[in-house]
Amino acid sequence: MMKLTLFYFALLTFILTGSSCRQKTGQCVVTGELKKWHKVTLTVTGPPVHELDTPNPFLDYRLNVNFKHENRKYLVPGFYSADGNAAQSGASKGEKWQVRFVPDQEGRWEYIVSFRKGESIAISDDPNTGEPAGFDGLEGSFIIGPTDKEGRDLRAKGKLRYIGERYLHFAETGEYFLKGGADSPENFLAYVDFDDTYFSGDEMKRSGEATPNINLHRYSNHLKDWNPGDPSWQDNKGKSIIGALNYLASEGMNSVYFLTLNIQGDGNDVWPYTSPDERYRFDCSKLDQWEIVFSHMDKLGIMLHIVTQETENETLLDNGDTGIQRKLYYRELLARFSHHLAVTWNMGEENGPADFTSGGQSIEQQKAMTRYMKEHDPYENFVVIHTHSNPKYRYRIFDQLTGYAYLDGPSIQVGNLMNAHEETLVWLEKSSNAKKQWVVNVDEIGPASRGVDPDDRQPNNLDSVRRYVLWANLMAGGGGVEWYFGYDNHDNDLNCEDWRSRDHLWGQTRIALEFFHHYLPFQEMVSMDTLTTSETDYCLARPGNIYAIYLPDGGTTDLDLSDSNERFTVRWFNTRAGGEMILGSVTEIKGGTVVSLGDPPEHSEKDWAVLIERVN
Repeated sequence: MMKLTLFYFALLTFILTGSSCRQKTGQCVVTGELKKWHKVTLTVTGPPVHELDTPNPFLDYRLNVNFKHENRKYLVPGFYSADGNAAQSGASKGEKWQVRFVPDQEGRWEYIVSFRKGESIAISDDPNTGEPAGFDGLEGSFIIGPTDKEGRDLRAKGKLRYIGERYLHFAETGEYFLKGGADSPENFLAYVDFDDTYFSGDEMKRSGEATPNINLHRYSNHLKDWNPGDPSWQDNKGKSIIGALNYLASEGMNSVYFLTLNIQGDGNDVWPYTSPDERYRFDCSKLDQWEIVFSHMDKLGIMLHIVTQETENETLLDNGDTGIQRKLYYRELLARFSHHLAVTWNMGEENGPADFTSGGQSIEQQKAMTRYMKEHDPYENFVVIHTHSNPKYRYRIFDQLTGYAYLDGPSIQVGNLMNAHEETLVWLEKSSNAKKQWVVNVDEIGPASRGVDPDDRQPNNLDSVRRYVLWANLMAGGGGVEWYFGYDNHDNDLNCEDWRSRDHLWGQTRIALEFFHHYLPFQEMVSMDTLTTSETDYCLARPGNIYAIYLPDGGTTDLDLSDSNERFTVRWFNTRAGGEMILGSVTEIKGGTVVSLGDPPEHSEKDWAVLIERVN
């Protein structure tokens, strides 16, 4: 009778929760909304340890979980999570270990846990090394239903994936992605409400003590943007950083660039470790608080552009090699954050050898770290490397990386913003010729002292940025832009407290992205600047069907339609104010020759876009 009672209890539990587990030892709990593209967390009870214990819970234990659904298989790394609620409790010790997983199919998923112990086992790929520990061999299953999300929420769109084309692609909706977002502040995570976050500089090195940083980000002006029901932690901490992201999403932006390790860098205030001098132990509560913020970004439709190191510290780990320190760091990032639905792994800011730096990683080191990240990411997220601003170093390095199987694109920095269009075209063509098509984004513009001006700087450079960077990248077939704020401006690359300082910039970016998504099959179009008679305009075309022309300097142009005898409509788009398409002086043209597009509706000296579409 007792066995039957236990059987029916287990059956009832499975029916009510949609999950079950069969285990040798320990306990398992499956939490989260059991829906497609939603995060599922598996929490298991293992040996009670502290972040600073020996054996090291991060290095000398290895938790991996194999998830399977029909022909779908994922090997997902897990991590030590202290008490399993460290974001709220601040705990640094406990007996909980976790795995985060995002299922991409509905139906029953089965899992089996590998939990092993041994010296430096966390970075070993040998499944049989070490010895079984705790809950090794635990098995279970759960049932996944359809997502109930819509709109910007990434759980409605699915995983954003690199598919070997010029644009990233959402797995669920099939939508192609164009990026627009913030490149500053690069030390976005140097936030006062994250546990054990402070400045680590020369004072600490001299005294051996942490130096409090009164300049940690507070984002106070964004506190009003936090909404009831939004997340927080530890008695209402975190509201202002959540509010800042709410504001950015409300402006239509979909990406944020941030460093996860800037020890010895410009900010010296962001690291995942228990201290800035540590390389083998991680701060459970801080990283769980980062996870709260990153999960909210998923909800808002914002990509995590995770920059794993800075130019000043690219040889901090293993002298630039992919050895024990770097592998452990990447494993922790992958275990905790690879499940997010839109991730860019940027392997390093201004990365690689240059004459002005003595510590740049070599090409071989770049390839090794990139391969390690790509091969160990269960979701094969988008992987890039940030370039130097000087084309001399950009070409020297990236000419050797085109065609490399484990790199999906360059994160372009241009010292001269007027070069954005040409640089986008160059790397699209070079990568295509090398049989590994890159997605090419412009993520930083010079001069470094200026970047993009705040709205209140007069005169500001926002018109030039719109004309020669934003539209220039998109019209070349690029994947989009992120905006760097320059070190001489207020609210700059390190001390930006208020993203409203660039309110006009976000509006201009949104207008461009909306034009491309609403009016163009841009994934089917290619840059064909030679089709027009103007020497300064940009043309993106699917010949014989649709043409988009951007006139950064105003005026008009002629379009070569010699290869088509069809009739085409001509409409104009105000790239400064957005809105509906407008008719100009010419509303319809006939192919077969070079044809004038007429004049824009007004303000012919301003920049306009022209849309030419085949009738019917």
